[in-house]
Order: sequence, then C-alpha cells, then structure tokens
Amino acid sequence: MRGRMTLFVLLMAAQVTYAFDSVPKAEYRERRVKLAAELHGGSAVIFAAHEPPMEYQDYRQDEDFFYLTGSNEPGSALLVIGDGPATTTRLGTVVPAHSYREILFLPMRNPVREKYTGPKTDAATPGARELLGIDEVMPLSALPGFYATFLGEDIRRAKEVWTQQDMGVASATLGFTASVLGTDDPPPTHDVRALTEQLRMVKSPAEIALIQKATDASIASQLAGMRAIKPGVRERTIAGIEVGTMLAEGCERVSYPPIVGSGINSTTLHYSTNSKTMEKGDVVVIDAAGEYSMYASDLTRTMPVDGHFTARQKEIYTIVLGAQQAARDAFVAGKSKMGSIDHRADPEVTLDKVAFDYINTHGKDLHGQPLGKYFLHTLGHSVGIDVHDPYDYDKPFVIGSVFTIEPGLYIPEEKIGVRIEDTFYVDASGKLMDFAEKLPHTAEEVEAAMQSR
Repeated sequence: MRGRMTLFVLLMAAQVTYAFDSVPKAEYRERRVKLAAELHGGSAVIFAAHEPPMEYQDYRQDEDFFYLTGSNEPGSALLVIGDGPATTTRLGTVVPAHSYREILFLPMRNPVREKYTGPKTDAATPGARELLGIDEVMPLSALPGFYATFLGEDIRRAKEVWTQQDMGVASATLGFTASVLGTDDPPPTHDVRALTEQLRMVKSPAEIALIQKATDASIASQLAGMRAIKPGVRERTIAGIEVGTMLAEGCERVSYPPIVGSGINSTTLHYSTNSKTMEKGDVVVIDAAGEYSMYASDLTRTMPVDGHFTARQKEIYTIVLGAQQAARDAFVAGKSKMGSIDHRADPEVTLDKVAFDYINTHGKDLHGQPLGKYFLHTLGHSVGIDVHDPYDYDKPFVIGSVFTIEPGLYIPEEKIGVRIEDTFYVDASGKLMDFAEKLPHTAEEVEAAMQSR
C-alpha cells in the first residue's frame, strides 16, 4: 500500500511540474470585473480555442480567453455580465436591475478523445468552480438558452453584446441564441478585443515574473546557440539547439519560429529557412525565444561565425548597440512612445526616432552615405501573452508596459546584418528594466561567450 501511495504522490508531483504557472486566481477575477465595467450594462461572451483534430497540430489557448480565465481548457465559453439598471420595456414591464455575473460554460467530456488528448474538466467535475477560480460553471449546452433568457428580458440588452468577431464559433453561437429568441437576426456585436487590448497593455507584477521566466529560459537558449556556432555548422542545427534548450528550461513552446540567418541571410529580416551552412568570416543573426506558461519573450543577438568580429562587423555592431542604448537613455515613463518607421520625419521625438537618428549620424556605408536607410523596421513592439501583444501605440509606455527595443542594420552588399533585441519592462519607479540584462550585449561580451564552450 505504501508503495502505491508513493507512486501516486510521484505522479501528482510530475503533473504539477508540467502544469502552467499562473498569476493568482484573484487577479483573473479582477480582470473580468474590469472588463464588465466597460460593458455599459451589457455582456461579453469570450470563447476558448478548440483542440485541433490532428496530433501534429499545435493547441494554444485563445489569448483573450486565457487572459480572463487562466484556463487552458479547450472549447469553453466565458460569459461576463456587467451591472445594469432597472428598465421598463415598451410594454410597460419592469425589468429589475442586474448585477455583475461571471459564468464559465464547459463542453461535455469525450472519453474516447480524452484517451488521445488527456482528461478534461466539465461542469459536473467535482470542485470545477474552485479549480477554475470562477463564480459559476455550467454545461456549454446551456449557453444559448441562458443567454437568450438574459437578452430576452429586455431586448435592448442585445445592443451591448461583445465577443470575438473573428471567431466562427462566436457567430454560430449568437446565431443559435437568436433562434432561441425566435428570430433569424443575431444581435449586432462589438469587438471585445478592443476592450481586452486596453486591459492587456499594462502587465501586473505576476505577469512580469512569468515573462522573466520565459526570458531566463531564452537567455540559456541563446547562450547554448552561441557556444555551438562555428564554420561548417548548419543554421538549422543551431535552431534545434536553441529550441531544445528552451524546452529543457521549462518553456512549453517557442514564442515564434527561430531565425538563424548567416552571411547574406543575416540581411533578411524574417529569414526562416535556416538551411545554409555557416561560413568563416560571416555574421549570424539569431532571433529566438520561448514562451513560459503562455507568456512570451523576444531576444535577438548577432555573432561572428568564427568567434571574432572583423573590424567592419564590429563597427556596425557597435552602432546598433549604441542605438539601443540611446533609446534606453531617452525613455521617460508616461511620455515616451514607440513611434514607427513611417513617422521618422515627424517632429515628435519617439524611441524609434531616437534610435534612427543615432544610426543615421554614426558610420557610413561603402559609398559614404548615412546608414539610416538600412534600418528597415520599427524599433520595437509590445510583448505579453502574444510575442506581439496588443498595444495602442498612440499612447506612451507607462508603469507595467513590456516591449522590445530592437534596432538593426541590414546591408546586403556587405553581407552584414546586425540586430540586437531585448525585452524591457517599466518598473514601479518608472525605470526601464531589461529582462535580458544577463545576456551578452557588447561585441566583446559576445565573443567571450562564444569561447566559453
């Protein structure tokens, strides 16, 4: 009996080890309450992703559903109802005020499918409500009837329906709900992602801690790649080493397909073939990072294939690093905006403009011209549950913002591409902090890391 108990404990420990880390359940509820406050007394129905039909297709939870629930359960639906006042219908019927409500609708379990994909939770699972940290759970089959009842009490409630307008299951559900109401016309909807975008722009300390874990694993991955680079090694081999290290360090997947581009490939921004054999005298750009408990990181480093930069490569590298530092130095919480490549001539000083101006005033190309024209992309982007997390770039970065600073120069005629990318966050004091401060930054640090094999 003691042996069986020990085995059970070990199996439970293994399950805990591989489960997602999570922000506190209370924080998910706070997010739902904040969403409800923006519904004008209406309602939002947010759907989870469905498991793909084939085992080689990756399952990843819908980002907004995950943000609001922390649940990885597929096929579910979250209904959030905001506080609404009492109303009187056109027929004189008084409809009482309704208060905040949150319900998670769970699909029925499929024992055969679970043999392939693992056990799921349904509304009848003991402790489901507590496990999922939600006020109420119901079977998914009850959603159309329940929702139709709520909307039907005062049909004007149908004017404030928010959902994921880009998901077919949302349209289908609202269509069936309309049928329950006895009409062929689904209620007009608002895009709930317009609301969740505003919520997701600022990260909590718990979210920042998860992004740090994703970055720590990605740092280990980048260092493993650096140590394996040498002439004669295929780019894809380095990509495999990096991905394997991320997974070994606790990531569940990559944040994006890894980019390992050497020689002329270093000048292609999103090169992804990773098929070339690296050659002596070239540089290699490695843009690779992992995702930890659904939170992404984003890192890029540029290395000399044979372990030592040429004088010209080091010059270009140092200019790119200087541009990153210039943007860091210029940052002011609550004032600094990212800007974009399309607005570098505008008078407003943005982080992108600072980096561009630095590059354009340091160094020349082979024809004696400024290097700014080789900086082909905007300086950075927001990071969170998505590696390109939603953000309103017309607004400045504030405490809790997370974003990349990634200047780059791509000069095909010299076969030199250099990108240096770190993910940053704005701490409680308004200071800009680098998640990847421990990763080599200077050319000398990169060369030293490559030698520590």
